[in-house]
Amino acid sequence: MISLKSSINYKILLLLLSFFYLQSCGLYRATDAREVSPNAKDRVQKNIQEGRGFRVFGDKEQGGVFEFASSNPLWRATIDLLDFAPFSNVDYSGGIIITDWYSNDDSIENENLKITVRFLSNEIRADGLDVIVHKKKCDQSNRCKISKLETDLTDKIKIAILKNAAILEKSRIANGADKDFILREPKN
Repeated sequence: MISLKSSINYKILLLLLSFFYLQSCGLYRATDAREVSPNAKDRVQKNIQEGRGFRVFGDKEQGGVFEFASSNPLWRATIDLLDFAPFSNVDYSGGIIITDWYSNDDSIENENLKITVRFLSNEIRADGLDVIVHKKKCDQSNRCKISKLETDLTDKIKIAILKNAAILEKSRIANGADKDFILREPKN
């Protein structure tokens, strides 16, 4: 039976052998203090450039990048086009605009429409946005039926948004603003 003392001695011996083995593999390399910067940030940057390091949580020094809705021509074109109706939900980060129920003065009585625009891309393309129109028709006892409208109105709205966005983008480029307006937080 192995005694407790020899078990501890065995573990210490195993630890020392593994240390010497790892040192001979090149995992540990002695460096000259004159060649290494005393600034930790400089050492980290140098190691990453040489491929000897990695970042787990990204660069902490860089500020966040914020894009504003005013720099997105699709977003601006949609807001301009749907300004006749009140909005119930406008979420730039979620990429959705939903109008509240509305009706025209000359429309059928007790019939309301709601338009939902979902942004699938920031690029001005036909598959970059999805337009859904819902119709709500209420009877005399105020019971309402809501249905998705399957007419060419959704296509007309989508085309109008895309045309307006193309015009906004063209005027932005003509004014010399070839990059989107991006605000960066100052570095601390």
